[in-house]
Amino acid sequence: MGVQRNRQKLPYPSILILLGAALLAAVAASAALGRYPIAPRELAGILLSRIVPITPFWDPVQESLFLQHRLPRILLACLVGGGLSAAGTAYQGVFQNPMAAPDILGASSGAGFGAALAILLGLGRGLTVAMAFGFGLLTVGAVVYTSRWVKGKQVLGLVLSGMIVSSLASSGTSLIKLTADPQNQLPAITYWLMGSLNGASPGDVWLSSVPMALGLIPLLLLRWRINLLTLGDEEARSMGVNARALRTVVLLCATLATAASVAVSGMIGWVGLVVPHLARRLAGEDYSRLLPAAVLFGAVFLLLVDDLSRSLMASEIPIGILTSFVGAPFFLYFIARDGERH
Repeated sequence: MGVQRNRQKLPYPSILILLGAALLAAVAASAALGRYPIAPRELAGILLSRIVPITPFWDPVQESLFLQHRLPRILLACLVGGGLSAAGTAYQGVFQNPMAAPDILGASSGAGFGAALAILLGLGRGLTVAMAFGFGLLTVGAVVYTSRWVKGKQVLGLVLSGMIVSSLASSGTSLIKLTADPQNQLPAITYWLMGSLNGASPGDVWLSSVPMALGLIPLLLLRWRINLLTLGDEEARSMGVNARALRTVVLLCATLATAASVAVSGMIGWVGLVVPHLARRLAGEDYSRLLPAAVLFGAVFLLLVDDLSRSLMASEIPIGILTSFVGAPFFLYFIARDGERH
């Protein structure tokens, strides 16, 4: 994963324009799609009415449906897809491992435990999201604290501690499922763990956007320096960069974005693992270019998968299932193709 290899085929500005146009097209299509379609004319009128006074020519039910449910879901899909993709890209750079994923430090497992506990206690959606986010961060804190006991390299200690703490959190979630009411609580916990954007509200968007911004903005500002982490600590130190401090900041920001994403969407796998590899095919290995491309690519990817989840069948398919069906074959194809090249 060295920065000297570059698979970039298109000029970088063209790549960003292409991904931006794809995102806008996906947003427009997602706004119109659904069991209750909204025509482009009505959709444009609803949006313009939030800016300038317009005499309504659309059904008030359409306006309520779009503003209270469909638009928050679209925004949340973009936030979660971009956040998980950026986190996965950052983790792969820090750990110098193409198999690194956003849940490597246990944020997803901790969030799953927090959400399961909230559902068991009969708390509302807002408190469920808050507990998922809080336990996700708490789990990562436990991983960082435990890693200090591991002798040797910091990265190895983090990975081993992440495996241990994630296993404990998953065991706790299994215990909660065992004691949950099989009629109501157990189905709710199981559905949440499969991942879904169903029921997204404006409050979810606001709740996730703040920690997501606190994670993504520093990552984007530091994306040039992530390249130095791929060269090793000694080389980074020779260039006047404190690799340990930089690694800590990058991991903290990536974990914050992961915890915020999982808290509002449940367990959505493969996005943070597959999308960085897809973006790498377009933008190359340079993280200053790869990270923005991964954010846009992730937003488009998850938005399209969410469209499939609510359109393929009469009942909505949990998005985590579809990302596995889509992501696993893609990843297998790329592994096989790279193997043939070598």
